[in-house]
Amino acid sequence: MTSPIRRAARRGLTALALTLGCALAAPAATARAGQDAAQAAFDVLVYSRTAGFRHDSIPAGLDALRALGTQGDFTVTATENPAVFTPGNLAPYEAVVFLNTTGDVLDDTQQSALESWVDGGGGFVGVHAAADTEYDWPYYGRLVGAWFKSHPAVQQATVRTEDRTHPATAHLGATWTRTDEWYDYRTNPRPGVRVLQTLDESTYAGGQMGADHPITWCHTQGRGRAFYTGLGHTAESYGDPAFRTLLLGAVRYAAGQAPADCSAPSGPAPVEAESFSSGSGVQIAAHAPASGGRTLGYIDNGDWAAYSSVSTTGARSFTARVSSAGAGGTVEIRSGSAGGTLLGTVRVPVTGGWESFTTVSATLTGTASGPLVLRFTGGSGALFDIDTFTLTTQPPATAPLNPDVHLFYYPW
Repeated sequence: MTSPIRRAARRGLTALALTLGCALAAPAATARAGQDAAQAAFDVLVYSRTAGFRHDSIPAGLDALRALGTQGDFTVTATENPAVFTPGNLAPYEAVVFLNTTGDVLDDTQQSALESWVDGGGGFVGVHAAADTEYDWPYYGRLVGAWFKSHPAVQQATVRTEDRTHPATAHLGATWTRTDEWYDYRTNPRPGVRVLQTLDESTYAGGQMGADHPITWCHTQGRGRAFYTGLGHTAESYGDPAFRTLLLGAVRYAAGQAPADCSAPSGPAPVEAESFSSGSGVQIAAHAPASGGRTLGYIDNGDWAAYSSVSTTGARSFTARVSSAGAGGTVEIRSGSAGGTLLGTVRVPVTGGWESFTTVSATLTGTASGPLVLRFTGGSGALFDIDTFTLTTQPPATAPLNPDVHLFYYPW
């Protein structure tokens, strides 16, 4: 984006104009403000125009971002004027924040300007209702990651931090209990983003996305960066130090000031074993060292867990992170039901503690296409816990081209 020298020069001219224009009113204060702006590390544009529902928390959000600018050494320019979105006007900024925008807030030309700016290296941060924006603009759907679908009433819920290496979430523990308005999304963004936080739908009423409910994520966009969080409906959110720190990390990442791995997952994503869709005997167990702080636990001989969203089509290998202070045992990898096609088994050893994890794996054989079911066998009492597992699949082979089939091109 703008080089530090050019940025400082632009700020200097702006500060000079402001100082001359306001010299009679408050010369000392204006000069001091200009000097502070000239020394800031980067610039952020905050856009809060609404063409639908308007959140009364927008002023609190603006105040929080301005305070974070002072803390994080960046300037904040707030606007609801879409005319700002031109290549020239966007050039000085390192990040743009859509703060609870709703509806269609940019025309085609302005959309094109934002696209070029982000793909050229700019950073985007979407807060809460930014997902309730620009439904007819496909690029924006990719930029924000997922569009809003619905929400239940404001209530308390548990947010689970999936990635604690990002500057926006590094300060958080495995779980975070807070009150907000919890969005459901039209699609699950996970395949194309790095999920940082998920919602535990068992801790509140009305969630519709199931066991995998992303709520905060990031990804790369062209040569730029994008970040979104579904948090931030209530005015009280913006007074919460933990949420303000999340916003600060988001802005610094988007502006290119704080590096983070926001690449989308390559290969199959690990499945949280406790996210089973149905089961017999098993329960969720709390263990701090586990991914998300929970495991599939209380496993006895003959218990099983099914995963309706995990297909066994083309399944070739199974890997699981496990622990056992009990008897250990065996995981049967099956398709369709607890008595369905057996694709393979893997032995789970005693690890010395329920929070001492090891990884086990097995090669799978056979052909199946139903949903994954894990069945557990062993001795008496508690056998083992499963934290996460990965099912690796291989796409069906395509038939080779027949050399006796010839294609002809007729140019009429």
